[in-house]
Amino acid sequence: MKILVVGSGGREYGLVWAARQSKLVSEVLAVPGNAGMAELARCIPVLPDDIEGLVKLASQERPDLVLIGPELPLSLGLTDRLAREGIPVFGPTAEAARLESSKAFAKEFMDRHGIPTAKYRVCETQEAAEASLDVFDLPIVIKANGLAGGKGVTVAETHEQAVKALAAAMQEQVFGEAGKCVVIEECLQGEEASVQAFTDGRIVVPMVSAQDHKRINEGDQGPNTGGMGAYAPAPVMTPELMERVKREILEPTIAGMAAEGRPYKGILYAGLMITAEGPKVIEFNCRFGDPETQVVLPLLGSDLIDTALACIQERLGAEHVDRKPGAAVCVVMAAPGYPGSYPKGLPISGMESAHAVPDIMIWHAGTVRKEGQLVTDGGRVLNVIAVAPDIATAVKKVYAAAEKISFAGAHYRRDIAYRALKRNKK
Repeated sequence: MKILVVGSGGREYGLVWAARQSKLVSEVLAVPGNAGMAELARCIPVLPDDIEGLVKLASQERPDLVLIGPELPLSLGLTDRLAREGIPVFGPTAEAARLESSKAFAKEFMDRHGIPTAKYRVCETQEAAEASLDVFDLPIVIKANGLAGGKGVTVAETHEQAVKALAAAMQEQVFGEAGKCVVIEECLQGEEASVQAFTDGRIVVPMVSAQDHKRINEGDQGPNTGGMGAYAPAPVMTPELMERVKREILEPTIAGMAAEGRPYKGILYAGLMITAEGPKVIEFNCRFGDPETQVVLPLLGSDLIDTALACIQERLGAEHVDRKPGAAVCVVMAAPGYPGSYPKGLPISGMESAHAVPDIMIWHAGTVRKEGQLVTDGGRVLNVIAVAPDIATAVKKVYAAAEKISFAGAHYRRDIAYRALKRNKK
């Protein structure tokens, strides 16, 4: 089979890596890919938001399966367009992907189907949004309605911070069109976790749970990022909780989408808060998470390509999703200045030494080669991943590898998986 992977980050590196593990696969294309993916796949320079270019390329290459990594091409209807060309694609339609592309749609959908989530209000004007602030206790969560690259959420500790966040989104339009409408929510209390599940539109089969670290600095301080690291499994997600998530959240979501004429096939990502009342949905993503994919795929014991085909062909069963024993930890190495503006073209060294650490994988995110030299080309540059029998051992290995890699101003959190380590000490 020929597989085409759309995207250029660490998640997409993982999809390329998983495709290369499959006995079904003979060739992998990455569009546009990165320096690391170029060692595993044929990279073709078409951007993920160039829907016409992607459709034209797929029509020429005729892949047997397309894996869509990022959320933007899903929201722009790439799945719909490829399906019309008769090309099998793993990812929901644009209408189904509204669960991620519109926070307002997702909240109203959960209301209709009794799926547990935070209390909320949808506001289309700044005046209405400011008036709604008094409905909620502090802190208050303010979300841009549309796609904002994981950065459109503010947790405001004071009324003043909330007003400033609303002005930034709705008046200054720092998130562009995504912030013209906002969702204001109560701030749920508890511990976060995520569950990603395969679905064929009827059956839902979860993978191992995970927990990511959104804030830029240790101790969950500083601004939100696309994710600074992750680990799996998340100890907070007990087998009993996992069953509740499947029964109360995942299955009703897929059933509700089908009932509303929006059949959902692909990966459903549920970002959860484990509250005193049980699991509640913070957000849905309609694709693999990043960097959660970096710890979930290494623990997937089954063939990703075979499972993706089972979803597309509506024959998914529990036997398609197996889990390897052990744990995985990912540390994201970021460029200086991220998640704000950052330089590119910084030379990267120490990769060979890091690879020499046992049980280590390095998945490229924002890299490119210039005149033979590996250099930075994004905010999140590298994903250093360790797989081990337990989280504590994986943490030791991943940091032993990360400290061997260097580029000017490299930044990474040194407390990834701290909640799991603290929990395990009890």
